[in-house]
Amino acid sequence: MFKQIALWTLGTFIVLQAIQIDIPETPKVIDPKNELQAPKEIQALLKTSCYDCHSYQTEMPWYGNIFPMSLEVRSHIKNGRQAANFEAWGEYDEEKKQKIYKGIAKTINFRMPIPMYLKVHEEAKLSQKQRNAIKKWAKSYITEEER
Repeated sequence: MFKQIALWTLGTFIVLQAIQIDIPETPKVIDPKNELQAPKEIQALLKTSCYDCHSYQTEMPWYGNIFPMSLEVRSHIKNGRQAANFEAWGEYDEEKKQKIYKGIAKTINFRMPIPMYLKVHEEAKLSQKQRNAIKKWAKSYITEEER
């Protein structure tokens, strides 16, 4: 009886691995001219703390392909790239860019990077000074009409 339950459990776990959330594919060629251009300090902070979800440079962790954690990880990447992809910046119109700048200024102090991500990515933690620098940078690009 125990052996049957163990086999059914293992079988179910294996079948569940087929359930994955598709994330946008990384283009075969990424045009560096499309990447967001920011001051060196800001660019470094964004790459360290934001690019895993907001670019094509996602480093998928080992658990990112194992159900049920894969659902959580992949949904964050998919939603992050849809909200803002810093490597597709040149493809955005000014209205989309303004929306992203406003979103960055609004969320950098309390929602980004998300706490779940920070639990396993210590290097992505931002100090208050770094958060303020990113916020100031984003606000400097918000047009008067959008304020």
